[in-house]
Amino acid sequence: MVQSRIDSNGRPTVAEVSLSALRHNCRRVRELCGPDVAVMAVVKADAYGHGAVPAARAFLDAGAQALGVSSVAEAVELRRAGFGGALLVLGGAFPGEEETVVAHDLGVALWDADQARALAGAARAAGRRVAVHLKVDTGMTRLGLDLADVSSFAALVRGLGELRVEGVFSHFASADAVETAAARAQTGRFVGAVETLVAAGLRPPEVHLANSAAVLAAPEARFTMVRPGIMLYGYAPAPHLAPRAAVRPAMRLRTRVAQVRRVPPGTPVGYAGTFVTTRPSTIATLPVGYADGYHRLASNRARVAVRGQRVPVAGRVCMDHTMLDVTDLPGVCTGDPAVLFGGTIGANELAAWCDTIAYEILTSVARRVPRVYVEEFGEEFPEA
Repeated sequence: MVQSRIDSNGRPTVAEVSLSALRHNCRRVRELCGPDVAVMAVVKADAYGHGAVPAARAFLDAGAQALGVSSVAEAVELRRAGFGGALLVLGGAFPGEEETVVAHDLGVALWDADQARALAGAARAAGRRVAVHLKVDTGMTRLGLDLADVSSFAALVRGLGELRVEGVFSHFASADAVETAAARAQTGRFVGAVETLVAAGLRPPEVHLANSAAVLAAPEARFTMVRPGIMLYGYAPAPHLAPRAAVRPAMRLRTRVAQVRRVPPGTPVGYAGTFVTTRPSTIATLPVGYADGYHRLASNRARVAVRGQRVPVAGRVCMDHTMLDVTDLPGVCTGDPAVLFGGTIGANELAAWCDTIAYEILTSVARRVPRVYVEEFGEEFPEA
């Protein structure tokens, strides 16, 4: 028997985003750090999938003093949306982007001599100055100045009057464990780099190293500014930090059952038949798949909440659809609500089933999934 009618307007797969939760999480950062430490809200990757413009507005409303993004293009999007305050491109500018940086009054991370000269040249041509934050590599081995080059780079920058040094920063090599000897060593190297800059005649007003984990567990790494990311969106960077974080998940990925099918034992489900029923079974199909950002690794592993109960994913997640075994949940009907994460099931739990991290779950939600902005989430299963 097959039931396949949906009483709704359009495809029901949406990502709800709670603006109240975003503001709460930012205020929580401010509570933890105190009034003397500024907050740079990291809104890169479209605010971890939540929508950069609405999220940035929520964070600034909650007291963030600056915004951080990864690329010049992300920063320009925010400028065009009317954000005129402090805005830092954490990934720096690539060759050819210097005029855009100057035209939009962007702050950029800087660690390369050629880029320093190019930025200064673009600023000179426009009769302006450009804000830079010097980035130092203290142990991530990704981007930044080598410690041995900090002094000579400071001398170069001082000689380029078009560059306005507004900050110095580094990046922890761990996003979750900052109470370790390695993390403390990084903090020590960063302090040494700042002292080297001061000795060379540069005193950047903003000094920042702390990520979400350091906001929660390493007060010695907060300096004048912190750069929280994942905790702004409602997840602690590690389970042991969750009680102290006291944040609220800000995204809920939900949909509705598109079809319910009752099948006999021995029925293969999905591509390659990786799930085969062992009893008379009820299979519910959801209109959401890996093209929406629901990972294929969830196949035969994850659970989805339907009518307030967890049910298993049956077979392989398809590009546009996912099947569930709802045999043990009597009465499931077409149109019943289903939540993939953000309520009964957290993004961190889904991440564990998919051998990844909550960051990737959140940032994977595709642009074709509409974001629906609400103050507070309604009942997860009002009809259950």
